[in-house]
Amino acid sequence: MKIGVSSYSFAQYMSETKANYFQIIDLTKEMGFDAIEFIDLRLEVQPAESLIALAQQIRDYCAQKDLPIAAYTVGADFLNHENEVQRIKNQIDLAVILGAPVLRHDAFWSMPEGMTWRQAVEKVAPLIREVTEYAAEKGVRTCTENHGLILQDAERVEELIRTVNSPNYGWLVDMGNFLCADDNPLRAVPIAAPYAFHAHVKDFIFKSFADDDPGDGWIHTRNGNYIRGTVAGHGVVPIRKCLSILKESGYQGVVSYEFEGHEQNLPALRSALKFIRKAAE
Repeated sequence: MKIGVSSYSFAQYMSETKANYFQIIDLTKEMGFDAIEFIDLRLEVQPAESLIALAQQIRDYCAQKDLPIAAYTVGADFLNHENEVQRIKNQIDLAVILGAPVLRHDAFWSMPEGMTWRQAVEKVAPLIREVTEYAAEKGVRTCTENHGLILQDAERVEELIRTVNSPNYGWLVDMGNFLCADDNPLRAVPIAAPYAFHAHVKDFIFKSFADDDPGDGWIHTRNGNYIRGTVAGHGVVPIRKCLSILKESGYQGVVSYEFEGHEQNLPALRSALKFIRKAAE
C-alpha cells in the first residue's frame, strides 16, 4: 500500500516558515512518502502568472522529484453557492494539469431551515453528477469525503453516492472523520470501503462529553463529545484495522496521511509515516 501525505498536513509549518509548494514537495520526498496530495492551490503560497501556470510548475517539479500526485482536494458547497458547478469544473481542469487522477470535493456545509439532509442530497445530486460526467471526459474521477458534520456518518455519504449514481463518482474514505459524527470507524469503514476512490489516515484524541470542556483546539462532535487531531498512532482511531478493511475490499490506491494536531509539525509527520508503514504491512 502506497502512503502519501496531504499538503494540508504541512499547514502549521507553512504558516510558521512561509514555505512554498516546492519546499513542501522537497520535504515530502525527503521524509519518504510515496506520493503527495494537494488542497486548493493558492497564489499567495507560491506566486505564478495564474493557477494554471502554478499547477504546471507543481506537476513538473513533482515529476523531477519522482513524486506522484495522488489527488487534488477542493472545497465545495453545491447547496448554498451559485455557479459551483462551473467553479468545480475549473478545478477539474487544474487536476488534469497536475496529473491528479482523483479530485475530491465537498457536497454542502449547511442546510436552509426546515430542509432534511436527505432533501439536500436529492437537490445536489444532479449537480454533482454533471461535475463527475465532465471529469470523466477528462480522465479524472471525483469523490466526496465524509466531512463536515452533516455528511459525515457512513449511511449518509453512501446515500449521496448512490443518489448521484455514477461509476465515476465515489468516496474519499477518511477513517478519522467518522468520529466527528460519533460514528465508530470499525463500523463505518466497511460500509465506505467498496466505494473508495481515495483514502485518508487521520487520528484523534477523544474525550467524553461527561468530561470538562478541554478548551481551545478541540472539536465538538455531533453528540457533544470532544476530539482533537494528533499524530497517527497516538489517538483512538484503529488505523491498522481500518487499513486492513480497505485492502480486503480491494482498494489499491494511495492512502494519504492528513495531520491536523498541535504537535510539532515535521517530527509528527516523520513519526506518523513510520507508524502507518508498519500498520499497513
